[in-house]
Amino acid sequence: MCLNYKVGENIKYFLKKIPDNVTLIAVTKTVDVTKIREAIEAGIENIGENKVQEALSKFDDLKDLKIKWHLIGRLQSNKAKKAIEIFDLIHSVDSLKLANVLNKEAEKVSKIQEVLLQVNVSREETKTGFFVEDLFMALPELNKLNNLCIKGLMTIGVDTEDKSIIEKYFKELIELKEKINKGEYLKRELSILSMGMSNDYEIAISQGSDMIRLGRAIFGERKIID
Repeated sequence: MCLNYKVGENIKYFLKKIPDNVTLIAVTKTVDVTKIREAIEAGIENIGENKVQEALSKFDDLKDLKIKWHLIGRLQSNKAKKAIEIFDLIHSVDSLKLANVLNKEAEKVSKIQEVLLQVNVSREETKTGFFVEDLFMALPELNKLNNLCIKGLMTIGVDTEDKSIIEKYFKELIELKEKINKGEYLKRELSILSMGMSNDYEIAISQGSDMIRLGRAIFGERKIID
């Protein structure tokens, strides 16, 4: 929980609190460049954006800084080209179709694009992502995409106060990663689990998350832009 919404102090608090092996991504959706710079000065090295267009509006103003850009929101195929230009890691590859489009665009610019596969482990209709059985069916085709480097899996936790339910689905993602690695379905082992946001990051870390995505806890409540 964020204590005061002074960005620099909040960053230092979380960097001290989370384990060294967990990457903190500051989610900068609707956050202006001044606040992002404040976060980076306080120690943030990774920022996450939900929309390609918003990221583009900030990219030039921040290109003098050594930061990694993460796309954590849903990506439409027609934005794939621009996403390839900006982002170091795309968390939200939620279909084979999108993976193919990204691979094609990455090939055009001779880039190996690092990605995560988004998995809808809770099978919620309001969320995108591969269902587990569909992911296994797609893995052989995903493995053929030479311009994508599949680094791991991502999921969005269940919106509930029941800690046991949240834990259950995070554990399922861990087990899925282990099953894929053990079965050697992909040419590279999966090494990243991106799970945990402002309301459930502690549970995610306790279950083995490698990346947490914090927005509200760092920057406070923000105006939603459609």
